[in-house]
Amino acid sequence: MIEYILIAIFFGLIAGTITGLIPGIHINLIALMLFASSAFFLQFIDSFVLAIFIVSMAITHTFLDFIPSIFLGAPDEDTALSVLPGHKFLLKGKGFGAVRLTVIGSFFGLLIAIALAPFFIIILPFIYLFLKKGIAFILIIIVIFLILKEERQKRFLALFIFLLTGILGYSCLNFPLIKQPLFPLFTGLFGASLLTISIIKNVKLPKQKIKTIKIKKKNILEALGLSVISSSIVSFLPGIGSSQAAVISSGFKKINEKTFLILLGAINTMVMLLSFIALYSIEKPRTGIAVFLGRFLGIFSEQQLWFFIFVSLIVGSISVFITLALAKVFAREITKINYKKFCMIILIFLIILTPILSGWFSLIIFITAGSIGVVTSIIGIKKIHMMGCLILPVIIWYII
Repeated sequence: MIEYILIAIFFGLIAGTITGLIPGIHINLIALMLFASSAFFLQFIDSFVLAIFIVSMAITHTFLDFIPSIFLGAPDEDTALSVLPGHKFLLKGKGFGAVRLTVIGSFFGLLIAIALAPFFIIILPFIYLFLKKGIAFILIIIVIFLILKEERQKRFLALFIFLLTGILGYSCLNFPLIKQPLFPLFTGLFGASLLTISIIKNVKLPKQKIKTIKIKKKNILEALGLSVISSSIVSFLPGIGSSQAAVISSGFKKINEKTFLILLGAINTMVMLLSFIALYSIEKPRTGIAVFLGRFLGIFSEQQLWFFIFVSLIVGSISVFITLALAKVFAREITKINYKKFCMIILIFLIILTPILSGWFSLIIFITAGSIGVVTSIIGIKKIHMMGCLILPVIIWYII
């Protein structure tokens, strides 16, 4: 049994690395394929071993998926907000340092989530009952606060962008012809728009320095503290993910870009681990991965939960080294190519991938979202307001 567990962890690390590095190949897709073919695998191995593979892949993914967001401008829904500060550091030759900040957040976020696991197991049902009734109100207050933080002359435009992306997101999420709606939505808003701006401006990357970005311990603690609060709020509610958690954190306290990247890394990993705890504590899956985990296990025991937490610690520790090693490769190689042509290639790749993953109609969403993202950059509105694409649908969902 032990050898099967070690093999499951090993292949989980490989699968999580692949899904993290390749835009559009999401962990939910791999989990779905595994579930569809589970009848074959269950002839040879136990469902618990398949669950370990899923856990290993999911935790690894949360570390690796910042690399394409920062170096390629190709985010998923959990890393979308890392594009802007990450790209700024990339243009300063600090792409590796930016990835390292997310790794710091992911690893320490994982440790904190593990340390607080007994507390969450006990308190979670009470948090769930309270937040279930008040999450829409909390999100509305935060959205108003973020809009008011804009310069006075830009507040109306910020509200307009929020509502515009919110309507687009609501339409996209409720349109039956679009499969995996979040891919064209987020790739357009945060990825295609950034790539288009880079092509127009003919951006040239400076030589990337394989150096750390200095940050005060106070800022690290600040990011981790905010990640605990926001992850606790969103990990147990449907339709709310890492990016929304970052928006909630931004509403609590103004933080700099370095702290924000650590915050995103911490939230990304914490939300994943806490979704496993939520599956056990309130018997409700809050991520796609938790859904498949529940289907494989059926009855989810506390002993299994603690074993998954132990596996997460091992996988997370290994993922630190994998992420930093691959980030160094990206940093060394990316300046050897024509960045404008590279952006064009990535953009074309995303355009081709969109109908393959989400259907032909999704191209309309992709183009519309990309146009909104470009306009948002041109008029100088913070891209965090484009998170209306998920926040507004969530608000509507809870109110209705």
